[in-house]
Amino acid sequence: MKNFSEPKKNENKDAAKTSDPMFLSDSEFGDVKIHDGVISSIVRNAVLEVEGVSRLSGSAFVDNFAELVGSRKMQSRSISVAVDKDNRVTIEVKIIMKFGFFIPEVAENVQKNVISEVEKFTGMNVCSVHVLIQDIENVSEDEDENQEQQADENK
Repeated sequence: MKNFSEPKKNENKDAAKTSDPMFLSDSEFGDVKIHDGVISSIVRNAVLEVEGVSRLSGSAFVDNFAELVGSRKMQSRSISVAVDKDNRVTIEVKIIMKFGFFIPEVAENVQKNVISEVEKFTGMNVCSVHVLIQDIENVSEDEDENQEQQADENK
């Protein structure tokens, strides 16, 4: 993920526009920039809304603990965001699916939901969403109900 820095005061404003891939627009009030971490958060929520997705990839125990303490390192391992100079976004997301779902359908739903949500919230053009299915796990009915309740609470 690329970091961006603020332009120096004596730097030409047009030069900052072309060198900063997170630049969206400017107005009389100032520049608008979106950090890739924000896009990753949108992607994470969009992926987890899709039926058949169990979670983002990674160690379940480590990720659950990290999520409890507010760590975002899981996202950086599971979601990659690249933004070009024209504000076009390419995303890669690694997921764990629930057993019993048709893989191509879930992957396509992930792609559609990610594109829709990122474009809706950022106004940026999403060129592609690459979905890597890294595992399939059995989810008991109790766990499935708990995950559905948590998803409803997060909405």
